[in-house]
Amino acid sequence: MGGAKRPTISKKDRSSSSKDTKKKKDKGEGGAKKAEITVLVNEQQALKIIQNSKVFTVQELARQMGVKISAANAFLRESTDKGIVKRVGGYSGHRLYQTAS
Repeated sequence: MGGAKRPTISKKDRSSSSKDTKKKKDKGEGGAKKAEITVLVNEQQALKIIQNSKVFTVQELARQMGVKISAANAFLRESTDKGIVKRVGGYSGHRLYQTAS
């Protein structure tokens, strides 16, 4: 029953001639290279936000500073290693931080 229609002779000729004229692109040639973008967090502004709040999250810090969550998370990891902030709770990626004083 049914099935695919057979292409007409004129359509066969068109499809075979168009395949010959098209060239495949090489993946290695040309093309734009991805640029590396670095976002720096203003430490003075971040420390001011951190010191004014009892407990804060990565999302809250990112929103108040106007940066992406990944940039705020990297800043908090560095600050934790330096001993400026400490992790006090949270779960499943929603960690709570406070100043280590």
